[in-house]
Amino acid sequence: MYYPEELVEEVRSKNDIVDVVSGYVRLQKKGSSHWGLCPFHNEKTPSFSVSAGKQIYHCFGCGAGGDVFGFLMNYESLTFPEAMKVLAERAGVALPEPQEGEEGRRGDKKRARLLEVNKEAARFFYYQLRDPRGEIGYQYLKKRELSDETMHRFGLGYAGKSGANLVQYLREKGFEDEVIKEAGLASYSEKHGLMSQFWNRVMFPIQDRNHRVIGFGGRVMGEGEPKYLNSPETPVFDKRRNLYGLNFARTARTGNMILCEGYMDVIAMHQAGFTQAVASLGTAFTAEQAKLLQRYTENVLLAYDSDGAGIKAALRSIGILREAGLTGKVINMKPYKDPDEFMKALGREAFEERIRQAENSFFFELRVMEGQFDMEDPEAKTRFHREIAKKLCGFSEAVERENYLQAVADKYFIAAGDLRRLVENYAARTGLAKPVERPKTSVKKRDPEENVKRGQRLLLTWISDEPALYGIVKKYVSSQDFTEELYRLVAEKLFGDLDEGKYNPAGIIGMFEEEEERRLVSEIFNTNLPKLETKQEREKAFHDVLLLVKKNSYEYAASHMGSDVNALAQVIEGKKALEELAKTHISLE
Repeated sequence: MYYPEELVEEVRSKNDIVDVVSGYVRLQKKGSSHWGLCPFHNEKTPSFSVSAGKQIYHCFGCGAGGDVFGFLMNYESLTFPEAMKVLAERAGVALPEPQEGEEGRRGDKKRARLLEVNKEAARFFYYQLRDPRGEIGYQYLKKRELSDETMHRFGLGYAGKSGANLVQYLREKGFEDEVIKEAGLASYSEKHGLMSQFWNRVMFPIQDRNHRVIGFGGRVMGEGEPKYLNSPETPVFDKRRNLYGLNFARTARTGNMILCEGYMDVIAMHQAGFTQAVASLGTAFTAEQAKLLQRYTENVLLAYDSDGAGIKAALRSIGILREAGLTGKVINMKPYKDPDEFMKALGREAFEERIRQAENSFFFELRVMEGQFDMEDPEAKTRFHREIAKKLCGFSEAVERENYLQAVADKYFIAAGDLRRLVENYAARTGLAKPVERPKTSVKKRDPEENVKRGQRLLLTWISDEPALYGIVKKYVSSQDFTEELYRLVAEKLFGDLDEGKYNPAGIIGMFEEEEERRLVSEIFNTNLPKLETKQEREKAFHDVLLLVKKNSYEYAASHMGSDVNALAQVIEGKKALEELAKTHISLE
């Protein structure tokens, strides 16, 4: 949804970035900024800076940066409209209703009502578990070694001996039968009327990434089928596009996600401190879930059951992850069946070691495939090598394929040249891949423009740190002297604002939609200025920066003027201005 610039600015100005970021990161004030450990990469020494004056954040380690909207979007993986709603609500700013048709408004109201009834059902189950009538469920969870704190965190509950109790409770809370049915909490029969299918079960509320209850999973107590029963799909519950535990895992900031098979696996992992664990919702892992994970990480660790079904599921998931561009590794659970059993038996440190030893997904596939061949039989061994060549053709990038080819050759004691020929022959027959080209080494050349860019960044940072200096700068340098397009856009807005008596670096960052651009603008406003002791040193350094920007502007114009007479006149004028600036003393008083 589009929001007017004035409204965006109102929400931004009413959400102090230091206050907002402090809700996620422990900050300590040093000088004019607040510092903490960056939430976007692992570090031990604080390099994450939040400026109250500029209302922006910047990490000098990984380069992350932006305004209060950008922080929330990056940390919570929100879209801009979602971040706008969160911050507007926080500041008590009313947002306009979306301009949708009548049908759209009815759909929104229905979804809101379904979320309300799910929330109330979760509350009912929660208190049932803690009631004497829920003792069987509570003792089951205690037997599974879950703490009261963990039960509370995941909102675990219990559905009593009768499916009529939930329906009665929801009716008393004002929910219509139609809403209860549409939420998948009950169904109607001639014999029993409206009755919930959830009874005599420990209940697992399923939440979306924004902590809203969208459905339920129930584990039967004692013998009974099905062992696990999930809510049917509803307008708010799409099993293919949600992951259990993602509401917590998305803020884990561990650099990876651990993909499990079941709810108890996820809960056991979180209780042990592995808060990046998630699970699919009673279905096989889907491409939609892979895209969801892609918003939070590039690295996925599979913690599936160690039995045949778990191996089969892992092989399927690896293909889906690879298709989504995600790197997959497989955690070895043996001799235990699943993460829950493993954690109870060996604990956190042992699992951390298994994470470090996680197997590359491609080699996991080869190891499973190797078990299908008699490696003592030369003919079977040759067929295995052909299958390896076939799988290597699945890498579209020649460099990646060559890297895996070399690694496979070393692992299985195959001559790299022989394996390469197998790959090339198979590729030629099937057209699956181009012949492998060996990667060439090259020395990265130094960017000749970096000195120019740094001079322009230094000047913009200096002005943003000390806006009063703009009165001096504008006598010698205009926004058109910035030859880098992004820097020129920033200078145009910054200089224009200062001419009008305004100062709003955060608003300038907000002009840019792409995250990479916001990061670069944050860097522009956070270049490390030289450490200067005396007034004379500051004046000389400031003069040198002005001169560098002006000199580059002149040289750029001279090299691009062609035969344009007007451009020639501008170059001549620029040279005069440069010569004047070179012999002018700049006073910063």
